[in-house]
Amino acid sequence: MEFLKELWLFLRTRKRLWLLPLIILLLALSLIIVLGGSTALAPFIYSLF
Repeated sequence: MEFLKELWLFLRTRKRLWLLPLIILLLALSLIIVLGGSTALAPFIYSLF
């Protein structure tokens, strides 16, 4: 949680709030890749693309 707190303070003080959607998108894509490669959800995720 300390990392997220520091990241939020950095984004807020440096006026870099436009990076927040990019970070969320990258986290979502990495979650899809991890779930798609290692679980039974893979066929359902592949059908989305």
